[in-house]
Amino acid sequence: MPLSQDIITLYDSFTHGLIDRRAFMERLGALAGGAGAATVLLAQLTNNYAQAAIVAEDDLRLTTSTDSFTAPTGPVKAYVARSKDAAKSGVVIVIHENRGLNPHIKDIARRIALEGFTAIAPDLLSSAGGTPDDQDLARDMIGKLEAAKTAAELVAAVAYAKSRPDGNGKVGALGFCWGGGKVNQLAVDAADLAAGVAYYGAQPKAEDVPRIKAALLLHYAGKDDRINAGIAAYEAALKAAKTDYQLFVYDGVNHAFNNDTAGERYNKAAADLAWGRTIGLLKAKLAG
Repeated sequence: MPLSQDIITLYDSFTHGLIDRRAFMERLGALAGGAGAATVLLAQLTNNYAQAAIVAEDDLRLTTSTDSFTAPTGPVKAYVARSKDAAKSGVVIVIHENRGLNPHIKDIARRIALEGFTAIAPDLLSSAGGTPDDQDLARDMIGKLEAAKTAAELVAAVAYAKSRPDGNGKVGALGFCWGGGKVNQLAVDAADLAAGVAYYGAQPKAEDVPRIKAALLLHYAGKDDRINAGIAAYEAALKAAKTDYQLFVYDGVNHAFNNDTAGERYNKAAADLAWGRTIGLLKAKLAG
């Protein structure tokens, strides 16, 4: 039975640090009819990384590795995936959600690699010791990061991507949730970013939008009121700056609709449509 929107909205508040776990479980219990029912519902809401390997880690078409690059904050580790048959290609930086570099994001990197790109997924918790297995701990660690330092690490990621001998010099960025917001900010901060794809990401300051040179593809979920509150101002600024952008709102779906490990929030139809648009933009802007 599908979960009510009240429950999904409550979980969104918890996953984005707006309420703590104790308050979340108390409110979930009230909505569900008791603590036991709340525990059952939590299993339906929590990301299940056992479902993450759409592309197997040992897929024979790919080479994968853990690399690192230098940023102002120190070394940043990154998961790298690339097709064994690819010539020099565009490089796509895959920016994780507020759960860090987890199995789902690594799988996204492998999917990108199978499309003919070099995929680099930095662990933006590297300076804090790396992404832990505990999802809640990872979220808490993400919440303690300094935005300016993370921005500097991503600008360094673009420079690293451009310098790779297997790249063609063109770099794009793809991010989800927290990472979607970082894509939007990276487009402001890195003038040499060729393309940015942000899934349900927070918007940058309107006054910074004229600095964006990248082509943007922006995916939003129709039921994501928290993030969608910033769409109007962002789109007005993009239009005023004559930025190359496309913006899509997918009706009737929730934040995290692309995440196939996200239980009730995943929506295959919207995810497939958005993914096709994503690959189309990346191929158009990073080719050659």
